Amino acid sequence: MTDSPRSMHSHLSRSSRDRISIRGADLTDDLMGKVNLGDMAFLELMGRIPDEGESRVFNAMLVALVEHGITPSTLAARLTYLGAPEALQGAVAAGVLGLGSVFVGTIEGAARMLQEAPLDTAAHARDVAASIVARHREEGKSIPGLGHPIHTPVDPRATRLFTLAQEAGLSGRYVDLMHLIAEEAERALGRRLPINVTGAVGALASEMRIPWRICRGLGLMARPIGLVAHLLEEMQEPMARHVWEWAEEQVEEG
Repeated sequence: MTDSPRSMHSHLSRSSRDRISIRGADLTDDLMGKVNLGDMAFLELMGRIPDEGESRVFNAMLVALVEHGITPSTLAARLTYLGAPEALQGAVAAGVLGLGSVFVGTIEGAARMLQEAPLDTAAHARDVAASIVARHREEGKSIPGLGHPIHTPVDPRATRLFTLAQEAGLSGRYVDLMHLIAEEAERALGRRLPINVTGAVGALASEMRIPWRICRGLGLMARPIGLVAHLLEEMQEPMARHVWEWAEEQVEEG
């Protein structure tokens, strides 16, 4: 005799013959045609529709992450499509698999750094920032959310996100701490280290109480849109074969 299965619960969605309920809202009556994609993502994650300020900032965060040119992830998608044009989803998946601790996934690292910081008072924040910088230097690790190979001395995406957050009343202790960490890092290293887009997204996600463990998922939501666009362009104006042939010519034997 086998034990009866444990009861299982999900608060996300239920379906019946004539109704689909998502987080308690009716899909067709309450959401379709009324809620944009970013607000729908917020609803799924947080269990509620964002307010006006949250909506503006959260949607901007996702928009900022959709596209960033010919990057390793878009090359992976294009090259995979070259080898398997019958599997669009495989090419998108190949691009998504490249989103890790260097590209896009640093949102998670920045959010974790901020959310786990022992912030007691605002006056204590600079000491905390200095401690975070010192720890990363001792461990020989890059500070997540700082620096960019192209966007210097500022990342315009981060600047815009912080402006929107300020206007929406979402600029609080995590945003302040991220700026202090950047200041302390520049002082310690003697060079400009701008807060990049993943640092800004990590800080703003923290302000909206999005757990750091899911913050990499924000990039995983947004970037596939860009990957699909790259694959459409690859169909129309192929470059993957040229990249492959160029690499073949450049790589020496032995």
